[in-house]
Amino acid sequence: MPDKTIYENPLNTRYASREMQENFGDEKRFRLWRKLWIALAESEAELGLPITHEQIEELKAHETDIDYARADEYERQVRHDVMAHVKAYGDAAPKAAGIIHLGATSCFVDCNSELIILHDGLFILKRKLVNVLDKLKTFALRYKDTPTLGFTHLQPAQLTTVGKRATLWMQDLMLDYENLENLLSRFKLRGVKGTTGTQASFLDLFDGDGEKVKKLEKRVAEKLGFERVYGVTGQTYPRKFDYNVLCVLSQIAQSAYKFSNDIRLLQNMKEVEEPFEKSQIGSSAMAYKRNPMRCERMGSLCRYLISLPMNSAITASTQWFERTLDDSANRRIVNAQAFLTADAVLNLYLNVAENLVVYEKTIEKHIAQELPFMATENIIMECVKAGGNRQELHERIRRLSQEAGRRVKEEGMENDLLSRIEGDELFAAVHGKLGEILDVKKFVGRAPAQTAEFIENEIDPILNENQALLGEKGIVNV
Repeated sequence: MPDKTIYENPLNTRYASREMQENFGDEKRFRLWRKLWIALAESEAELGLPITHEQIEELKAHETDIDYARADEYERQVRHDVMAHVKAYGDAAPKAAGIIHLGATSCFVDCNSELIILHDGLFILKRKLVNVLDKLKTFALRYKDTPTLGFTHLQPAQLTTVGKRATLWMQDLMLDYENLENLLSRFKLRGVKGTTGTQASFLDLFDGDGEKVKKLEKRVAEKLGFERVYGVTGQTYPRKFDYNVLCVLSQIAQSAYKFSNDIRLLQNMKEVEEPFEKSQIGSSAMAYKRNPMRCERMGSLCRYLISLPMNSAITASTQWFERTLDDSANRRIVNAQAFLTADAVLNLYLNVAENLVVYEKTIEKHIAQELPFMATENIIMECVKAGGNRQELHERIRRLSQEAGRRVKEEGMENDLLSRIEGDELFAAVHGKLGEILDVKKFVGRAPAQTAEFIENEIDPILNENQALLGEKGIVNV
């Protein structure tokens, strides 16, 4: 049972998945440190340094049995987290104690482990993002032929379809996917660089043999599963990379925020709703309410995430020369919370996208209220074909439209423009044909075809490439 007397981060207690929490947890971080120390010792031994097989085997035997109480006690004494864990590891593996961290600076384990954690976090987000695309694809294809009012300036505009609107959400996410993929495809470790990035300590260990130092760095990276390292660094990897990462996370939040706002507006119109569970309460006072709490929560979390890249930008721009330590406490908070927030947002997006409810009769009603106004140009053209005067027809239908609009706005009545046209002899050419002229499918343009083509040409290749990642569901904990 959590201690209710102290603050608990709601990203952990309410929103983010266990998987993402564990990715940024101390257990993973400190195990990565030991994995890095083993990779360093192995590579140094392979290149001729006097490190024995027995020492390496002892390190491997104690890779995961971390004595956190002992490490914490050491940190209280030395005020240095990496050295505290070096000492704790040495206590567990005494024969290897003298060669742990040989030639390295703290950022060898700190920066390389952080990068691996960021890499794994990006992959978790990638998996969830492609699953959201998959859910939206199903929705878009199901409703690609369903006409609905388009809106510009939040005013009724030319018709689109429910499925076509979903492709706009998908296109935003597709751009995010491409940026995320670019980050992953160009990913680099800090490598084995030494205190100020010059590799001087390793050059000394290998008696001035620079080729062995380069081989050492390459081998360590490969043992960790990576091919690329930064060509040059100071003591840390470039803090601009954190900014690049958080910008991609911010872009995901921007896409999700737009989606959540669209659903909230549609729910107000009673056209589309987010899922609402049987026992869910919308309001403590107004029992009838079905508040869009998932989308509101998405928006709230997105707003926080969108604000975070500026923090990383300031950190990157205030690093003096080869490094300062004023980045450390900040990054412990910002990087982890950015990923936990993005994870929570995509969990919600998955849940909503998979369970959207569409009220087609309400959509049809709203179209019926507005379509007569939108069809006026079509009606004029039909009458002109039959010999009518375009200018005279335009002036008459303008006046009839205003009369019908006044009736709707001032009297709360139904739109009777079509009845007025049917009763006006100037429009005799379309009498009895208005039903055909107002066929809603004639007002959606290529929306159904655009939806199918977009999915086939741009979304399906992404989903096919990531087929093994599909099948995930969004879980809402509270």
